[in-house]
Amino acid sequence: MAHVLVIAGSDSSGGAGVARDVETLAAFGVKACLAITAVTVQTHDTVKSVDLCAPDLVEAQIRAAFSANSVAAIKIGMLGSCETVKRVATVLREQAPLPVVLDPVLASSSGRALLAEDAIETMRESLMPLCSLVTPNLPELAILTGEEETASAADLHSQAGHLLGGGVQALLVKGGHAAGARAVDTLFQAGEPPLRFEGPRLPGTMRGTGCMLASAIAAGLARGDGLEASVRAAKTHLSERWLAN
Repeated sequence: MAHVLVIAGSDSSGGAGVARDVETLAAFGVKACLAITAVTVQTHDTVKSVDLCAPDLVEAQIRAAFSANSVAAIKIGMLGSCETVKRVATVLREQAPLPVVLDPVLASSSGRALLAEDAIETMRESLMPLCSLVTPNLPELAILTGEEETASAADLHSQAGHLLGGGVQALLVKGGHAAGARAVDTLFQAGEPPLRFEGPRLPGTMRGTGCMLASAIAAGLARGDGLEASVRAAKTHLSERWLAN
């Protein structure tokens, strides 16, 4: 069976990180293999401490996962350091092209930084162009573009265009931080009109939604579904999880 390689950090509360990734992939009938980038001590309210894995260890895990399994797609979450970003990009460049979904984890829900500041430019220039899809929320989009956070459609289009012009293949800008009764995620692809995906606004207390969304999309791509179909199925999965709770 094809696997999705998850490159991300752990969350001791089980609310986010690899715990969410693995359960989401399983829900889509896809197996997971792992490269752990960080061990975090978290509750559902706060991040108490973060211990980053050595870049050598992260790289070795990734190479071992490729050696052991038939990897059909990759989901990337928390990376933590500039050197780890570089190592991940190096391995991806060596592999045959695969669907890669990057959830650019820059901070926790409680506001703690989870990616070193010097790594942001490296992620934008070296890693993001290697990914099939990048899934920033509104604050992350602002940080990645160096601009002010906005929910304006015109500004979103401009910020997305800035990243697409830098070589990013596709962006799914998540609208969970915007106002309104419905959450609207917008898919931007070079040369294509933006596509809007609406869904119920999930409560802020529901953690790990970014992890689940990116993993669900990666699962769809691993199964051979197209990008639009994978995004739509992922949005439906998140809505169903919220209703089930």
